[in-house]
Amino acid sequence: MNFSKFYKLGFSLLTITLMGWNTPKAEASVLVSSIRNNSVLRYNDKTGEFIDTFVPAGSNGLDGPSGIIIGPDNNLYVISIRTDSVLRYDGKTGKFIDTFVNNKDEIDFAEDLLFGSDGSFYLTSLNLREPSKNSVRRYDGTTGAFIGNFVAPGSGGLYGPLGINFGNDGNLYVTSVFSNQILRYNGQTGDFIDVFAQSDNPNLTFADFSFGTDGNLYVANPRNNSISRYDGKTGEFIDFFVPSGSGGLDSPVEAVFGPDGNLYVNSFNTDSILRYDGKTGVFIDTFIPAGLGGLDGPTSIVFTKDIPEPSVVCAVAVFAFTNICSVLLYNRKKSIFPTNHN
Repeated sequence: MNFSKFYKLGFSLLTITLMGWNTPKAEASVLVSSIRNNSVLRYNDKTGEFIDTFVPAGSNGLDGPSGIIIGPDNNLYVISIRTDSVLRYDGKTGKFIDTFVNNKDEIDFAEDLLFGSDGSFYLTSLNLREPSKNSVRRYDGTTGAFIGNFVAPGSGGLYGPLGINFGNDGNLYVTSVFSNQILRYNGQTGDFIDVFAQSDNPNLTFADFSFGTDGNLYVANPRNNSISRYDGKTGEFIDFFVPSGSGGLDSPVEAVFGPDGNLYVNSFNTDSILRYDGKTGVFIDTFIPAGLGGLDGPTSIVFTKDIPEPSVVCAVAVFAFTNICSVLLYNRKKSIFPTNHN
């Protein structure tokens, strides 16, 4: 075969292969922490069907999983609230890796966790007996080594840090559950800025929250069984985006927007995940029915994608193409510089 023709053909085949021909597509899923049976369950992200128990009950001491997150290394980080630790699991298999953070750093009742744009790992610490010990702690995002308190204990009146998130302005927003406020702190220094939002209604308690694509703040209200919406710039109350009890909502503690733009809310007391229209707040359906897959006390919801592996076809094509090209180049060299046998 003419070498130039073979090279063009082989290169085209290799290019098609490397661009994904026969390469498995990444499959999305939903991970939900189930606090009453100490596990993390996995569901289909489009249908809500149960897939498997991603992290088995009590895996390596998991006791009371609350906040969960996928880290920059694509692994799963889970707060084990009753052991005051953060455990790390393989993001593809759910296999235990290590204890990323433990109680040697005096964590108290950690509820939420976050990786910042600076690569650091942030963790809330809530102390019911000593309000002055309520803080947001910062750790090395790679090693888990404690750096220091990012938000100092009690700063700005912080009492009961429950949810944390960085806003579009780069600052850190923290739920102060026992003062019914959302406090704002400088995203680089941790210094207190202001009380961003608050409620004087004793029946309206703040739990975790999310920023929507519209820039507004959506807050889960477990006592009022609703999701309230606040202006993302001023902190002013807008409305009850999800009205009290809509779709059977009972004690929501977290509300997150999914890849489809809709709002997913854990209904803690009914052991289910409910879905609402992301623009209107109208109830769509019960995305994960009560107790499906053993769900018992859903606390945190994470949408994730598996990382695709290179396909066997791709690997074989690269290997074959490389070796054939080597042979042909060798033969071509021999024809240009023939060996003298005289």
